[in-house]
Amino acid sequence: MKSKIVAAEQGAQIHVVVLESGEEAFAALTRFVRDKEISAASLTAIGAFERATVGWFDIASKSYRKIEVGEQCEVLSAIGDVAVGDDGKPTLHVHAVLGLSDGSTRGGHLLAGTVRPTLEVVLTEVPAMLRRKKRADLGIALIDLEGARG
Repeated sequence: MKSKIVAAEQGAQIHVVVLESGEEAFAALTRFVRDKEISAASLTAIGAFERATVGWFDIASKSYRKIEVGEQCEVLSAIGDVAVGDDGKPTLHVHAVLGLSDGSTRGGHLLAGTVRPTLEVVLTEVPAMLRRKKRADLGIALIDLEGARG
């Protein structure tokens, strides 16, 4: 992984992060935001995976149904955010649309993706702290604006 800050104004910074073949995208980006102590950001990404797993949240069972994509696919769009979780550490929430060789797509919550050949991520950090809080009634953690600072 390589990264560079390409803009910085009054605490807001734009990071460009480039992942290389073989890196697991979700884990690598989680490490990046934790190492940089990023507590509030948005992100976008494009690139490709040799395989990936996305999830569809089943509200009735309060769990993700995994959708395995076991082939080379284009990351047509990935968007998400960074917020601090219940454990006090930055967490990612990313949705992705993956394009397959026949032109069909798969999409959902990005759970994992092995990069091939690259994933180009633009992460826009803001001088704030977003808080993601587990909602027992839903079974997922959502941004809690009452717990946000900035």
